Amino acid sequence: MLAEESSMANTKTIRSSSVACCLLLLAPSVPLAAPAATPGEDASQYVDASEYVQGETQIEAWFSMLSELKRDFDDICGDTFCEGEYSNIESLRYRCSVHQASGRIGACVWVFAASNEEIDPATGEILVMPKFWRCPTPLAPGTTIEELLSAVAEHSALDAPLPRSERSIYDGLIDCL
Repeated sequence: MLAEESSMANTKTIRSSSVACCLLLLAPSVPLAAPAATPGEDASQYVDASEYVQGETQIEAWFSMLSELKRDFDDICGDTFCEGEYSNIESLRYRCSVHQASGRIGACVWVFAASNEEIDPATGEILVMPKFWRCPTPLAPGTTIEELLSAVAEHSALDAPLPRSERSIYDGLIDCL
């Protein structure tokens, strides 16, 4: 009977941890910063970059960049960011807001998640400690989506110098992770 109660308690703890993780994922996100509108721009006219890009070339460049960023992060993770307590960092999504009329980027953010699990040897309970990161891309003010796509097309998307800057998306990760 005691073993059954212990097993039920462990199951409830694991379920509670799972529910807590799900609630964190579903919680409303906190904006990093409101996009700075250029004089004459209406800040309410920002859309996701995937909605802004047009034409086969631009669409392909955007989705290629997203795919390359994830692949490049996975390639370097084990030797850089994925050591220590949170060794299972996963790229969730890279998003940019773009002003519809001008093509200027309001902000780009790369979201990551990881967890650290520990097993209580006395009870078998698994304690899960989730962690999330919102990593802004260090873009120069006024950078357009076209400039970003052009910059990353010439080099590795992760390491490409960003327009009007010597920084890269990777530099933003160093600041964040």
